[in-house]
Amino acid sequence: MSEKSDVLPPPKESRNGMCVDDLKQSFQDRRTFSIAKDEYTATRYDDFMTASFIIRDRMIERWIKTQQRYHKQNLKRVYYLSMEFLIGRLLMHGILNLGIAGEMRQALRAYGLDLDEVCDQEPDAGLGNGGLGRLAACFMDSMATLGVPANGYGIMYEYGIFRQKILNGWQVELPDKWLQLGTPWAIGRPEYTIRVRFYGRTRQFFEKGGRLRVVWTDTEDVLAMPYDIPVPGYKNDVVNYLRLWSSKGTEEFELDYFNHGDYVKAYDKKISSENISKVLYPNDQFSAGMELRLKQEYFFSAASLADIIRRFKAHNPDIRDFPNKVAIQLNDTHPSLAIVELMRILLDEERLDWDSAFDITVNTFAYTNHTLMPEALETWPAPLLGKLLPRHLEIIYEINARFMRDVANHWIADVDRLRRMSLIVEGDVKRVRMAHLSIIGSHSVNGVSELHSSLLKKTLFADFYGMFPERFNNKTNGVTPRRWFLDANPLLAGLITRAIGDSWTTNLGELKKLLPLREDASFRKDWQAVKHENKKIFAAHVKKTTGIAVDPESIFDMQVKRIHEYKRQALFALFLIHHYLRLKRDPNGDYVSRTAFFGGKSAPGYAMAKLIIKFINSIAGVINGDKSLRGRLKVVFLEDYRVTLAQRVIPAADISEQISTAGTEASGTGNMKFMMNGALTLGTWDGANIEIAEEVGPEHIFIFGLKAHEVAEFKGKGYRPEEYLGKSPALQEVFRLIRLDFFSHVEPGIFTPILDAVTHSDPFMILADFEDYVRAQDEAEKRYKDQTAWTNSSIVNVAKSGRFSSDRTIREYARDIWGVPTR
Repeated sequence: MSEKSDVLPPPKESRNGMCVDDLKQSFQDRRTFSIAKDEYTATRYDDFMTASFIIRDRMIERWIKTQQRYHKQNLKRVYYLSMEFLIGRLLMHGILNLGIAGEMRQALRAYGLDLDEVCDQEPDAGLGNGGLGRLAACFMDSMATLGVPANGYGIMYEYGIFRQKILNGWQVELPDKWLQLGTPWAIGRPEYTIRVRFYGRTRQFFEKGGRLRVVWTDTEDVLAMPYDIPVPGYKNDVVNYLRLWSSKGTEEFELDYFNHGDYVKAYDKKISSENISKVLYPNDQFSAGMELRLKQEYFFSAASLADIIRRFKAHNPDIRDFPNKVAIQLNDTHPSLAIVELMRILLDEERLDWDSAFDITVNTFAYTNHTLMPEALETWPAPLLGKLLPRHLEIIYEINARFMRDVANHWIADVDRLRRMSLIVEGDVKRVRMAHLSIIGSHSVNGVSELHSSLLKKTLFADFYGMFPERFNNKTNGVTPRRWFLDANPLLAGLITRAIGDSWTTNLGELKKLLPLREDASFRKDWQAVKHENKKIFAAHVKKTTGIAVDPESIFDMQVKRIHEYKRQALFALFLIHHYLRLKRDPNGDYVSRTAFFGGKSAPGYAMAKLIIKFINSIAGVINGDKSLRGRLKVVFLEDYRVTLAQRVIPAADISEQISTAGTEASGTGNMKFMMNGALTLGTWDGANIEIAEEVGPEHIFIFGLKAHEVAEFKGKGYRPEEYLGKSPALQEVFRLIRLDFFSHVEPGIFTPILDAVTHSDPFMILADFEDYVRAQDEAEKRYKDQTAWTNSSIVNVAKSGRFSSDRTIREYARDIWGVPTR
């Protein structure tokens, strides 16, 4: 053989090129060699997996280069710890962020496949409950797009948020088997498995020199195996990743039991260990569920911290440099045990003194609070913590003892303040306040809207603000325009790009260039055509999935969010009954046809929220079945609301219902998504609604109801809801209809708990706000009749949505809290 014949041909420039021919070849190769199928045997899900592998391959090249750069430059890293990451579908998002949507569509067409149909095969990764998890996913996208060296850490739940079925009007929960057919995105990393310890006891002794040594022994261990999901930035060749932990038994089975024929017991420990990452949010109404939930929180916090320290030590020999290279953001209190875990490692393993360890800890962590309601703040029974994590409870008590000394020095003899600020709630069973731990153990505490942050300082954490004013700051939430505009609303995105260019995709402030175009009649007409087409597309989806025909010419009035009393779905429902009665009284009245859409899930154990879902569906049954209305009012409850459904709902909306009681919603991000897609907000002076109003001006938003300080004043004086009922003939008429079982002939009295709640206590001020809510609804309808004025307002909302990009939020976190640069 000649010497030349032994020489391999030169490699192609890239085996993962981005042109159509490269994508076509990759599809053929991946279907053959990864799926082991051909055009005759491949299923529709196989086509999705093949397309995903093509995109993942191209991400991985960029991922490896990104991580190499981070390591070589020994950059400070940001670690975002969250129990939830509601990431939804990833294929189209990855295609868009790589910038090859047109090429991919063309490549698949060569195989007789439609890209949208392929993407529809992907199950939602429902690894979150709602806004908290979706915010985390938006932040991951923005961190990658801005080039922030960042990892997310969470749990690889086998079952995500439950699938919701509506049966006879009731919510029924079904398991979400999102991994049933496998996922192409999560790459297992068994070589980075971490051992996580539980239970056991502590042993204390003095070493030579008199130093106290504490050892945590006789533990029951679980393995945490990581799975990595790549997170691409938008057209910038940066790929960060989300690391999710899956629990594994330390042994597959216990051989002694197996050999003696007790096959079930042989697997007991393995099954118990793997339950930790089995399901998102176990039912914590029972002690076993509460213990499992606490296990989940420590499991992912401890595994993540061990992984962070491993990565830090690869380039940094001195643990005292930890805060200079590591910034850890706690997304609410669920990961707050990481504070105690770092203290344990620094004290017991790194052998630092207390003050040095605590200084490192405080300068590493930052805490984001997401609630204003005291009852929603997380606390854990001290006996349960002591049983599960004995060393950690000792450290918590020591943190508290030292902190109480500082408080006592700061406010002499103020016993009430000591009680309020203590980490420990005294009582029959002591409880540990995780929010207090997060504040004491962090250098930054932020709220998520201007009102929320202000109220944290004035009410919920006023004592802590008095002691640590420099720690408190605001970071108003945002949403990623790549997911919630470019991906969700391609028709409007295309219109805007043709009008002002595409730089808005990474600089949403550029949308202000739309403002002069609202005076252009031709542009307004195009804008209206896009909205109408989006409504037609959504109406077709509603007909296909529910059998209900809705009119795209009607107002699409949307309230889609977690079902909770403070979000006041019941207020919207009461208005719809009122409007129904108006239409019955005046069938030829000058009312615009209206379609009201609800969507959202109730926590499985939340009886009142589940009754509200039943209430809405019962109202829908009566209204939709009343032929005398001639379709002028329809009510639709959208089953199994999730990220993918939200991407269909939001572009079609005319009105965005953001009607929480003032002072209860920390921020809201649904309001931002709707605004960004041209819907007009109808809402209270609450959360980020306030900042939306500041941006667009009062003429482009419909605000109603009491303000937060007025709610507090009413409750302080003794709010009497029955007085509002007595003053409102409209409410009296609505209540009379409900009490007569007009919406519940077959189940008489079923809605009495709702009426009793709002009549006797009305904790969320529904009756106080009802009349003003009707006024705002009527004002919105009046504006809608003037399509020029409505379109003008719609354009203004989109043009002023730049403030609500998560890119802006992440820039602020990076600058003010993490100390890292952005692109």
